Amino acid sequence: MKKNTLTYSFFLVFFFFLIACSTKKNTFLSRNSHALSTKYNILYNGGIGLDKGLKSIQGNNQDNFWKMLPIEKMQVEEGFADENKAKNPDFEKAETKATKAIQKHSMNIGGREKNSQMDEAYLMLGKARYYDQRFIPALEAFNYILYKYPNSSNIYTAKIWREKTNMRLGNDGIVIKNIKLLLKNTDLDKQTFSDANALLAEAFLNLEEKDSAVTKLKIAEEFSRINEDKARYRFILGQMYQEEGKKDSAIYYYDGVIDMNRKADRKYMMHAYAKKAQLYDYENGNDTIFLKTYNKLTADRENRPYYDVLFYEMGVFYDKKKEQENALKFYNKSLGRKSKDNYLVASAYRNIGNMYFKNTDYTMAAKYYDSTLVKLDPKSREFTFIEKNRKNLDDVIKYEGIAKRNDSIIMVYGLPAPDRKIYFENYIAELKKKDEARRILEEKEKEKLANIERNTKEDSGPTAVNPQSQPGVSPPGIGAFNPPSGNETASSTFYFYNPTTVAYGKLQFKKAWGNRILGGYWRMASAKAANDDALLKEAAEMDNDSVNTVKDSIVIEKYTTAFYEKQLPTTQPAMDSIGKERNFAYYQLGLIYKEKFKENKLASDKLEQLLKNNPEEKLILPAMYNLYKIYEITDPAKAQAIKTNITANYPNSRYAQILNNTNNEDLASPEKEYKKWYKLFQEEQFDVVLDNIDNLINQYSGDEIVSKYELLKANTLGKVNGLAAYKKGLETVADNYPNSVEGQNARETLEKQIPGLEKLDFTAVDGKNWKILYLISKDDAKSLQKIEEALKVFLLVENYERLTTSVDKYNKTQKFVVIHGMKSEAYANDLAGVFRDDKKYKIANPAIIISSDNYKIIQIKKNLEAYLAPKNP
Repeated sequence: MKKNTLTYSFFLVFFFFLIACSTKKNTFLSRNSHALSTKYNILYNGGIGLDKGLKSIQGNNQDNFWKMLPIEKMQVEEGFADENKAKNPDFEKAETKATKAIQKHSMNIGGREKNSQMDEAYLMLGKARYYDQRFIPALEAFNYILYKYPNSSNIYTAKIWREKTNMRLGNDGIVIKNIKLLLKNTDLDKQTFSDANALLAEAFLNLEEKDSAVTKLKIAEEFSRINEDKARYRFILGQMYQEEGKKDSAIYYYDGVIDMNRKADRKYMMHAYAKKAQLYDYENGNDTIFLKTYNKLTADRENRPYYDVLFYEMGVFYDKKKEQENALKFYNKSLGRKSKDNYLVASAYRNIGNMYFKNTDYTMAAKYYDSTLVKLDPKSREFTFIEKNRKNLDDVIKYEGIAKRNDSIIMVYGLPAPDRKIYFENYIAELKKKDEARRILEEKEKEKLANIERNTKEDSGPTAVNPQSQPGVSPPGIGAFNPPSGNETASSTFYFYNPTTVAYGKLQFKKAWGNRILGGYWRMASAKAANDDALLKEAAEMDNDSVNTVKDSIVIEKYTTAFYEKQLPTTQPAMDSIGKERNFAYYQLGLIYKEKFKENKLASDKLEQLLKNNPEEKLILPAMYNLYKIYEITDPAKAQAIKTNITANYPNSRYAQILNNTNNEDLASPEKEYKKWYKLFQEEQFDVVLDNIDNLINQYSGDEIVSKYELLKANTLGKVNGLAAYKKGLETVADNYPNSVEGQNARETLEKQIPGLEKLDFTAVDGKNWKILYLISKDDAKSLQKIEEALKVFLLVENYERLTTSVDKYNKTQKFVVIHGMKSEAYANDLAGVFRDDKKYKIANPAIIISSDNYKIIQIKKNLEAYLAPKNP
């Protein structure tokens, strides 16, 4: 009996579980069994995956505090086309679990869902798709909740998530309409009310309705119960007011972030301090309080992750106060933190570059601008602006170098012999000090390398040594520091700027490869043997005493005044050339500072110095006119004085006419005048152009149109005198007008086209197109008429091959009568014989038979003599 009871009990329990597992039976047991299994098994594991994925995207999406923060932190990845493919495995796991819950535990009976956890499953499904940036499938999941579960406790949450998804799809108008309806018709809890207003604020921002966005974001901040969101909303409100120039309101909200202290992520607090520093009143602010605040922040070890930001703002403070030494120190300390904030690093490099630019150390400024460009977004306006200034800086470096070098030569040349000797002796004394400091540095580096060799078992490079800590290697200008390279980390230095790493590299190379001289195939063993043999032979020929004697003689010569005396120019023409080069450099610098950098003070200094240097006539008027334009802005009294000078001493000049407001009809437009001469060039009136081009260049000297006339001159010379003259003319344009479009085009032509043209040479290949040439003098009208009449007769009577003729200029004094269209050299020779021997034609001028390809070459290079020269067999 007992056995039968157990048997029946087993079947009852089995039947009980069978009923409980059914999704078709609307019983208390079925509903709660499936709900519990859904919530504490499947959705629990899915929630773990969702939370893990959310943490990963929050960690990867670093906020850019230099721009307006988005209200929702998640950043959308652009360009991902497949909306149905999961990208994040954690979100894929959450989606899989939600889908499994729906498939296995949904109890849709009679058109209504009986499992109370199904809305949670769909909500998780939508969130997983949303965070995986698959917004259309996410929208389907949220819409399903609103359609199937209108009485769900998550209905308001689903509505907000649906509108978040709509906003990501660009439907901001729909978002505003639906959220306003939600806020108007429902009684929401405080956090949901905050989320709805935050979403509404973001939609207004997307539509650039900032006033409405501020109002809604204030409501969201007030009702939020999540400290992280509250801190973010306050920070964004501060940014909005700062952007509008409302400093007091911005500081109020930044202070609100600071007051939260540890209640939210510390990054908001630290960047709020940085934003307040940007709003500091440098005229009326209390510097003592400012420095005390930031010293306290930097003394707090808890703020170490944000030292890069704090040090940078301290650098900006000192930079604004014109305390360059302190500014440079803090900028370098900020860079030394190896910040991951690329814009912060770029800003530090940019500010240091600006400091060096203001101190006229343009080489160092260029290096820092290079590093700035590496860290900046190439698509940003700031990148374009700095890149443009960096290119202009190449010209500044070039012309400043010329001016400094030539000024030095002229100054030393003009000294009396005794003073010149004293000058060189002082220079030699300084040189000895520097050489001694360098020798001490090299000994220290060798000692360090020896220690490295002893203490390391691996071939690894040494720790970078800051050259500013070594004597005798600090660059002039602001102070000592490491010059940056374009692809370095924030605190390292470019390899070849660091003597330690260079010395170590040389040592390792020598250990691996031995002594190698400069040459090809240096890695070959035979090359090493040859190098070693050469070194041994050289050593055998010179004993140690003679080697030391040579070394001593080199050192002694460097330390003698005669060594420098003999390098000075010895003739007046050489000095005149140096003076002209110096004056042109000053003129170019004045224009670059005025036009490219808007540095009126630097520009006026250069142009004033130019006028003191007794420049050539063509530079005087342009320099005075540009000074007039500068002083119109900076010193009207000086501008009036220059105007009076120009109109009194140069009354017929174009600049005087401009300053006196001469009727524009009487004063030809430079562009209109240029078009007239360019048309003559197109009509091949090269002689007319060349006879007048120099006067035009002098007339418009200092005007931007001059570069066009110079390029026109180069093209005309090329047509008349050939490739060599064309190249020389292009070099003049490229060198003298490097900032103009014409100068840049000339440089490009020199680099890309001229080398190919120079390689052109006559070919002996039997071409398919041949010509007959008759070379005549430009003024030989009689010969030209006779040849043209003979050809006219031939073309009317016997022109079976449909030949054509033309008169082409060859150079300034000669031209060709050309017969085109012959298909072979033999036919061209026969025809030339007919023209020579037939009584109807009797052309006495010698005929030149040439292929079309070779004709192009003689017109490009003007080398007819080379073509006619006897060919060696």
